Amino acid sequence: MLISDENLKIRNAISDFERRIELMHLDFQKYSQGLEARMPDWEKLERDLIVFSRRKLVDLELAKNLERILYKFQTRKRIWLKWAEDFQSRSKE
Repeated sequence: MLISDENLKIRNAISDFERRIELMHLDFQKYSQGLEARMPDWEKLERDLIVFSRRKLVDLELAKNLERILYKFQTRKRIWLKWAEDFQSRSKE
């Protein structure tokens, strides 16, 4: 019973990270279009993910799901930073 409760908490946390990544992506789209004045705080999300990923996951499905989320974040981070760079270079012109 205790393990399943812990696995449920981990599953919910992983789902929350995925939701936060999607929301961050939308925020970066707004920023890159000039609709938002400040760049979203992607570094806080990265720190949270790093801290969470240091946990030892026994359940293979949860570990694979976390790995997928970490890969998704890294891929999106490259996109976000490219968008921010493009937007800032356009703003200087």
